[in-house]
This record gives sequence, C-alpha cells and structure tokens, in this order.
Amino acid sequence: IDLSMKIADTDNLKEAPGNIEKTDEEISLKGMRALLAEDNDINVEIITYLLDEAGLLTERAADGAQCLEMLEKAEDGYYDFILMDILMPNMNGYESTRAIRKLENKSKSRIPIIAMTANAFDEDKRQALEAGMDDHVAKPVDVKKLFKSIEAVLSKRKRSLQL
Repeated sequence: IDLSMKIADTDNLKEAPGNIEKTDEEISLKGMRALLAEDNDINVEIITYLLDEAGLLTERAADGAQCLEMLEKAEDGYYDFILMDILMPNMNGYESTRAIRKLENKSKSRIPIIAMTANAFDEDKRQALEAGMDDHVAKPVDVKKLFKSIEAVLSKRKRSLQL
C-alpha cells in the first residue's frame, strides 16, 4: 500500500500534545507515569506516542486483570493515573475499576481512572462513572480532549487531597 501524506507545517502543530491549552490550574504532565490498560497493540502504539510526546511515562497492561496486578505490586504513588479500555479479555475495564476502588490501600484505590473506549454513547459514559471511573474519552481519541480530561481529573484529585 502506498500512502501519500503531507508533512505538517508549523500552523498544524498547534494541536500537538505539548501545545494543549492548560486548565485554570496548570498541571505539568511531564514526568508523570500513566498505566495504560489496553489490549489492542495499535491503540497502545498511538496512545503511548501521544503521552511520550507530552513527557509522560507509560506502562502497559494488556487487560484489566494485569492492570489491577500491576497497580497492587507498585509502590504507593508510582502511577499518577490509569487510562482504561473497557472491552478487554480476562477482566474488562468496569470490573478492573470496581476491583481497584475496593482496594484497602487508599492511595491506590483513589487513583484517577479515565475510560478510553469506542463505546461513546451517554449510557457508556454513565456506566464508566458508575463503575468508579473519573472521566470518559471516546475513541478514536481526540488529543485535545484526552489531555483536557487528564488535566481536569488530576486537578480535581489535587484539590481533594488539599482539603
């Protein structure tokens, strides 16, 4: 297959992850660690690239069970947030989130979790929030929306920890 693509000019770079508009309370994502629970290799490659470009460190869990296991084994505060696919083998995103929210360790049970799924209806978002997720981003991922969601969720967590 031959694909002809244009090289982006500087006007198109305004949408790059590093140039995302900040929320009222600026949060630096650089150096933060994300746990990406995603079973699709192509999606992992795309999301990891976007996060890397913004200076985030990303580790992958291939399903919800592995996500839960990685979080439980990690030191407190090792991961800053989780990006959670919904439809995964072994343990889906809803099940994994419910299990995480039941952990005895409050540092881990309260970790911000953002659903990333092709299921983009209002009902899907409602189910994600009911399962304990903090936000919902539809696939294919809109870069601006993803980073606004991450920043909003982290800002909310930061404020709740200060109270």
